Amino acid sequence: MTDTPGWASPGSAPSPEGREPGASGPTEPSADRPGPNEPPAQPGTDTQGQGGKWSKEQPPPGQWSTPAGAPGQAPPPPPAPPGQGWGGPRQPGGPGGGWGAPPSGPGGYGAPGHGAWGGGWGGPPPAAKPGVIPLRPLGVGEILDGAVSTMRTYWRTVLGISLTVALLVETSLVLVQGLLMNDISQASLQDGTASADEVFRMLRETLIGSGVIAVISAVAVVVATALLTTITSRAVLGRPAGMGEAWRDARLRILRLFGLLFLLGLISVAVCAVGTLPGILVLAAGGSDGAGAALLILGILAALVVLLWLMIRFYLATPALMLERQGILTSMSRSAKLVNGSWWRVFGIALLTWLITNIVSSLVAVPFSFIGAAVSGDGMGDLLGTETGHVSWAFLIIRGIGSLIGTTLTLPISAGVTVLLYIDQRIRREALDLELARAAGVQDPATGAPGPVPGS
Repeated sequence: MTDTPGWASPGSAPSPEGREPGASGPTEPSADRPGPNEPPAQPGTDTQGQGGKWSKEQPPPGQWSTPAGAPGQAPPPPPAPPGQGWGGPRQPGGPGGGWGAPPSGPGGYGAPGHGAWGGGWGGPPPAAKPGVIPLRPLGVGEILDGAVSTMRTYWRTVLGISLTVALLVETSLVLVQGLLMNDISQASLQDGTASADEVFRMLRETLIGSGVIAVISAVAVVVATALLTTITSRAVLGRPAGMGEAWRDARLRILRLFGLLFLLGLISVAVCAVGTLPGILVLAAGGSDGAGAALLILGILAALVVLLWLMIRFYLATPALMLERQGILTSMSRSAKLVNGSWWRVFGIALLTWLITNIVSSLVAVPFSFIGAAVSGDGMGDLLGTETGHVSWAFLIIRGIGSLIGTTLTLPISAGVTVLLYIDQRIRREALDLELARAAGVQDPATGAPGPVPGS
C-alpha cells in the first residue's frame, strides 16, 4: 500500500492481477456476493453490464460510499470533525452523505494549494523577522533593504556616527586644501620656470597633506565601521542600539581593527611591489625600453587582479573580527572560508553597493560644487581641476558641505551591507539563523527555517 501524500489516498490498495484500471469489480465476480474490494450496491441496480447477483443483506445507505473518482478503494475511516478528514470536509448533500472527492490535479492527495491533509499547504512557514532582516538566506535586495532599514530605524545613532566621521574628514580635507594646496598651486609648473627646490617643496607638501588626510580618514572610518557593525548586529535581533552601548561593545576591538587594516595595507603594497619589480629591473638595467614598459604594464595589471581577488577574499574580515571577537589572522581566515565558493556573489554585491553609494554621493555633492563655483566666482577650470590657480575658501567650504551630506548618507549603507552579507554567508553555511532566533527570543525556532530567496 502506498500511503505517501500526493500519490495515493490512505487506505488504497494495489489492483489485483487481471483487473484493468477503472474497473468496478473483479474479473470473475462471485455469483452470490461482491468481490472483496467491491462496494455493495443498492438492490435492483446493474453493475456496468456484468450481471452479478447481489446479497440480500445490505448495509444502511450512506456508510460505504467511496470517494468520487476512486473506484475499488477500501472504505474510508469513520467520520472526523469538519476540516480534518482525508481530502477535505464532508460535502453536505453528497451521495449518501459520504466524504467529498479528493482534490483534483496532477498531485492528487497532497497537491500544493488543495489542502492535502485537511489544511492549506503554501510552502514552508515564513521566516522569523525580529529585526531588520528575516532570519533565512537573504537576497541582494534584502541585504540592501536591511542596511537602509537599519539607518532608518536607528537614525539618531547611525546618522550621528556617520555625521561625526564625515565632519572630521571633510573639515580636515578643506583645511589641508586651503592651507597647503593653494600655496603649492601658486608655484605653477605650466610655464616651466619652476626651480628644482620649488618642485621638491611642492612634492613634499603634497605628500604631507595627503598623508594627513589619509590618517584622519582611516581613523575616522575605522571607528565608524566598528560602531556601525555593532549597531547593525543589534538591529538584526531587533534590539535597541545607542551610541554608548555601541561604544562599550566596540572599543575593545578597535585596536585589533587598526591592526587588521594595517596588515591588509602591507599585503597590498607587497603585491604591487612584486608585480612591478620585474619591469622596473628591466628598465633600470638599460634593456629594451619597449620590453621593459610592456613588462611593467603587465605587472601592474596582474597586481591589480590579485589585489581585487584578495580584497573580496578578505571582505568579511572586519565583521568577523568585531562580532566573533577573533584575532587578526583568524578573522582573515574566517573571511576566506565564508567567501570560498561565493567569490563572484560577494564581488557582485560589493560592486553594486559601491556603485549605489557613489551615485548617491555624487548626486548630492556635484550640485554643491556648482553652487560653490558660482558663489565664489571660481571658473569651471578650477571646478574640474584643469587649472592650478588659487581656489577660494567659499568654494572649498560649499563643496565640503555637499561631500559631508553625501558621506553621512552613504557610510551607514556600506557598513551595513558588509555586516549583513557576513550574516547571510554564515546563515547559508553554518545555520546561524537558528542561533539568531534563540538570541532574539523567538518562541518557535521553526519559523526561522529558510524560505524562498528572492533575487539571490
